[in-house]
Amino acid sequence: MCGIFAAYRQPDVEKFKSKALQYSKLIRHRGPDWSGNVIQKSTILCHERLAIVGLDSGAQPITSPDGNFTLCVNGEIYNHIHLREEFSDYKYKTHSDCEPIIPLFEKYDIDAPKYLDGMFAWVLHDAKNDRIVAARDPIGITTLYLGKSKANPETRYFASELKCLLEECDEVVAFPPGHIYDSKTDQITRYFTPTWWDGSKIPEKRVDYKEVRESLELAVRKRLMAEVPYGVLLSGGLDSSLIAAIAARETRKAVESSYNPSGVDANEELTGIDDSGALHNNTLFSQLHSFAIGLPGAPDLIAAEKVAHFIGTIHHSHTFTLEEGVDALDDVIYHLETYDVTTIRASTPMYLLSRKIKAQGIKMVLSGEGSDEIFGGYLYFANAPSAKDFHQECVQRVKNLHYADCLRANKSTMAWGLEARVPFLDKQFLEVCMNINPEDKLIRPGHIEKYVLRKAFDTSDDPSAAPYLPDEILWRQKEQFSDGVGYSWIDCLKDTAERLVSDEEFANPKPEWGDDIPTTKEAYWYRCKFDKMFANSKAAATTVMRWIPKAEWGCHEDPSGRYAATHDHKVADA
Repeated sequence: MCGIFAAYRQPDVEKFKSKALQYSKLIRHRGPDWSGNVIQKSTILCHERLAIVGLDSGAQPITSPDGNFTLCVNGEIYNHIHLREEFSDYKYKTHSDCEPIIPLFEKYDIDAPKYLDGMFAWVLHDAKNDRIVAARDPIGITTLYLGKSKANPETRYFASELKCLLEECDEVVAFPPGHIYDSKTDQITRYFTPTWWDGSKIPEKRVDYKEVRESLELAVRKRLMAEVPYGVLLSGGLDSSLIAAIAARETRKAVESSYNPSGVDANEELTGIDDSGALHNNTLFSQLHSFAIGLPGAPDLIAAEKVAHFIGTIHHSHTFTLEEGVDALDDVIYHLETYDVTTIRASTPMYLLSRKIKAQGIKMVLSGEGSDEIFGGYLYFANAPSAKDFHQECVQRVKNLHYADCLRANKSTMAWGLEARVPFLDKQFLEVCMNINPEDKLIRPGHIEKYVLRKAFDTSDDPSAAPYLPDEILWRQKEQFSDGVGYSWIDCLKDTAERLVSDEEFANPKPEWGDDIPTTKEAYWYRCKFDKMFANSKAAATTVMRWIPKAEWGCHEDPSGRYAATHDHKVADA
């Protein structure tokens, strides 16, 4: 991951450069390793680099050999080796996994993102045609914003974070995932059109547990592409525990065979190279490291230690206090750029943990976001009136991930220059699991939430197969992250908001909020912080979506899983 800022058709771009560098500096936390910028005609592209692949030669912006194309990328391209082989005649300048985007674009134009397997947001300038093209990955794992200015109506601004645009732009939108922008038409069009995208088409294929298991293992394997020490986030819940278990197996294989998945010689000269990129850094970390956080005695900490012992990771268990959590809220809202209650509750522990992880020498982690949306894992899914409703809610939740869990995973970690990769949102895995008949996913007696995923990794029927996880973890009830770090965390936030927001303030929301009125004092508190923090907060607010359970299904308004009727309250006393 990195940070990008670009201004296309900016009047007097040379004079604007000093401003552009300051806007780019606002997101240097995303890319503390190096800064670069290129001016082409009236366009400037700026890049803040976090070096994960191609450490010595992957600085950006990357310019094509003929000087025509200039590229800025924030993300990781997992199929870059295949692309380098396909475009072997291209004269590569770097070992970056991102550089193949240039020859890919030369061949496929705006269809280029269809051929990328990864998480990305990129901006590419074509000097010959004075054209700019920008794209975002299919699900929106990587953040990207687009801004417009009434003062300069032809100018288009792009940035990894909202804060870079608010001083210049009157209008800002969250760039939609799975889309590409082309200045030639000044239009954003969808390129990602998977078979499951139309939620009205209910899948009929029954679950193939082996296919589910093998596709997730492949998703994890490809995300171990790194030339730096990596680890896993381990909350002790099903999703992060499965990712950690698979990653631990793959890391052991790498160490035992001393294999290099990329097949590239790290000392190879750039001239005439065919591949580059993925290297397991076994020298520094020959055993996988796992990381957890919670209040002292939190359910997640206890479960995470059990998992770490079982799968054989070097485990780091961190705690935080309620005061430390509340003290971090302003920083969390500044980095997350949201006032959504659920996102802020869950992001604060993740933000604090990311700082600890970075201090321990890790630059990349695997995380478990996306599973609950794919499999209907939130406890309120038990209220689904039918299999059709269940499936449609899954599809809608996946489509909105870029407003919630993807945003949290990206910005909580990137606040400290730590990259989070999310195997559950792999394109191939999604194609498999979003096309499962929802009857197989329904929560019912004998089938707890995410039964399909649990069963896919249940080896109890095969005595010769090593178990992935202890049964008590594999079949542990869903615990939302903001609950699992300790139940007093949410209680503390509510109590603090109750103390700081008066009844009179709460009864008189700001007129500029329109219909987006906070319904609790906690939400009111966060919204006021957001408004105070960001200039042009009205434009900024258009990029925020609140995460709430399905009210039509009779769900409690509070998004905490503890309010679901099916929640096992005995867990709270553990």
